Amino acid sequence: MVDKDVSGVMPRAENSPGLSSPGKDETAGRTKWIVFSLVAVAVFMSTLDTSIVNIALPVIMKDLKAPLTTIQWIPMIYLLSVSSLLLPLGRLSDIQGRRRVYCAGFLLFSLASLWCGVAPSAVWLIAARSLQGASAAMLMACSPAILVDTFPPAERGKALGALGAVVASGLIAGPVIGGLIIQSLPWRVIFFVNVPIGIVSTILALRILEDAEATIDGKQGFDWKGTFFLVVGLSLFIYVISNAYSWNPTSPRTIAGLSVSILVMVWFLRVEKRTDSPIFQTSLLRIRLFLFPLLAAFILYVSLFTMIFLMPFYLVYPCGLSIEKAGYTMVIPFAFLSLTSPLSGYVSDRTGSRTLCTLGMLVMSAALFYLSRITPEHGYLSVAWPLALVGIGTGIFVSPNSSTLMSAVPQTHRGEASGMFAAARNLGMAIGVALSGLIFNSIFHSQSGGLALKEYRPDLETVFLAAFRWAMLAGGFVACIGVVVSFLRGGEAARNKG
Repeated sequence: MVDKDVSGVMPRAENSPGLSSPGKDETAGRTKWIVFSLVAVAVFMSTLDTSIVNIALPVIMKDLKAPLTTIQWIPMIYLLSVSSLLLPLGRLSDIQGRRRVYCAGFLLFSLASLWCGVAPSAVWLIAARSLQGASAAMLMACSPAILVDTFPPAERGKALGALGAVVASGLIAGPVIGGLIIQSLPWRVIFFVNVPIGIVSTILALRILEDAEATIDGKQGFDWKGTFFLVVGLSLFIYVISNAYSWNPTSPRTIAGLSVSILVMVWFLRVEKRTDSPIFQTSLLRIRLFLFPLLAAFILYVSLFTMIFLMPFYLVYPCGLSIEKAGYTMVIPFAFLSLTSPLSGYVSDRTGSRTLCTLGMLVMSAALFYLSRITPEHGYLSVAWPLALVGIGTGIFVSPNSSTLMSAVPQTHRGEASGMFAAARNLGMAIGVALSGLIFNSIFHSQSGGLALKEYRPDLETVFLAAFRWAMLAGGFVACIGVVVSFLRGGEAARNKG
């Protein structure tokens, strides 16, 4: 069965948005990969700027003479801006046209990067990072939708798989490029390199995507009221869960913050049901091949970031590796993700996503369960191969899941669906970090007699391993839930009918 457009209007033909008329197959074949290249640049820049800045934080703190409590907002505000604005900006791209929102995102990202580079103080840098996060959200919200609009159904898995490799490349390259820059150049160069790339990409996008149109009548308007409640509620929720341990999970501040964020989100849903042009189309959740992949993506990133957050501490403390070697070790899962993702996307174009996504979640859960049992005595390879499995499992899952999710939604709502997908991914990352931090710190604090991890000593190795074990087990059990959710999506015989 082919899903109908939730707005009640049949979707338009799925020709490439920036390409022309049907019949120019040869030109379209070349241009769709040019479009992919533009999307890849945007995704790489956005991903790179998430990871490249973290390694520079100690240098930035020293140069700007700011306390750690202020410096921690440099990465935090980027995450909050991206996560809270993805859904409204996806909806805006449906109304205004993806070309307009996408090109504006490129240009604003360049200007925000310039502002970051010349910021005279930490407060100005944080303000610039908030704008950078908002512009990155414009790029992220449009990217999957542009690819799905551009590529025919039979090639979407391959395109989204290649995009998954780009994401992995950005995550891999961030710490490496950042480290090289910091060693020989001022930290501000980290932001300046974005400026010429962004400006050139904006010009190219304006030319290549010049015929793209809005997929929803602009007369419907934009839901500013709903956007306000969504941004406030989601930002507050992410902020509270990120600080839950340091505040104490049962403290009045934590409980009050979570309660207010939930109330605001409930009010947001109430507003969306009453407006004529909601940014959150609840009827999309009635599409089985959208809802289950959306939930599965959220679950995958919760389990993945349970490992990503804690593994560096395991490598540095009990294992005694240098920061440099620990950093190279953390490249392993992303390297295998970049190798596996395109192949998985290619296979999914022929077989569908159900089996591949279920298998990917199974591999992820097995890797996390194994990691819960490792000790430094097992040697380096006992860490390296399960990290490779994490990357393989993620690579098997991501491309088929993304392709199915985006293909199940009518073209008129793909920007909105793209924003929902990216928001679920970012929320999963934040909750994964918060969950692993909460479990680990609670057990470590309890079994060490009230000590914190910063007071780690060799005699606390047993305590560390116990806390680490429970956190990895939690991530493994979350992945097991993902196995069930991935399987329950069912088949997708109608997927490639366009």
